[in-house]
Amino acid sequence: MITIIGTGHVFNLAEPVSFIVKNTWPDAVLIELDMTRYNSLMNSQRDDSKQQGDGPEMSAIYRQTAKYQQRMSEEHGAQLGGEFLAAVNTGKLVGAEIIPIDTDAMRVMNEMWEEMSTGERIRYRLSGISDNIGGKKKVKRVQDSFEHEGQSYIEGMRKRYPTLVRKLIDERNVHMAEQINKASETHSNMVVVVGDAHVEGLCPMLKDPVIRKIRLADLMNKDRMDKVRDMVWNGDEKR
Repeated sequence: MITIIGTGHVFNLAEPVSFIVKNTWPDAVLIELDMTRYNSLMNSQRDDSKQQGDGPEMSAIYRQTAKYQQRMSEEHGAQLGGEFLAAVNTGKLVGAEIIPIDTDAMRVMNEMWEEMSTGERIRYRLSGISDNIGGKKKVKRVQDSFEHEGQSYIEGMRKRYPTLVRKLIDERNVHMAEQINKASETHSNMVVVVGDAHVEGLCPMLKDPVIRKIRLADLMNKDRMDKVRDMVWNGDEKR
């Protein structure tokens, strides 16, 4: 069985993610990180002076994105990547293997920028300005839109930012699905923690016949999270 958890990286979701991992008792926890970001996250836990996203080797586009996510995390009272840290630490406590499944984030961002048309780059820059001005309110609007019209939201993004969606969502979904399927050959009970925008794209590519989906909207709403807790406690399965 695969329990796939869709998260938002700037929200404070450590507790619900930890609860799900702890009470699922997985033999593997798979996370949407590459090895570089995984090691950075582990280092930041041991030494607060080492923050994820720091480093002179970072490209300008990657640094810009990292700074924005860091600021949004702070505004939401969260640690950037805190849901991954919770999944890793809890997974280790229950004896699960920890498996980073993402492709190299910096390389993907650099490729995205290089392959973007001039028009898409301009739209991306303007969107970044709008995001910074909108702050938490814009994050909330995007979350609400994605919750109610997820597929339509992705397709709207695809029209405005075709390269971004292809590089950051489509191609990464294929890569992560391959890693999940590979892990499922040796693990029978896995928890997969990824950004919510990846969940629906990943699931059709997974070979495991039993997939339990827990979405960001479930984690963010108390009543819905209470139902998730009951489901996890009772060992209910759904596809």
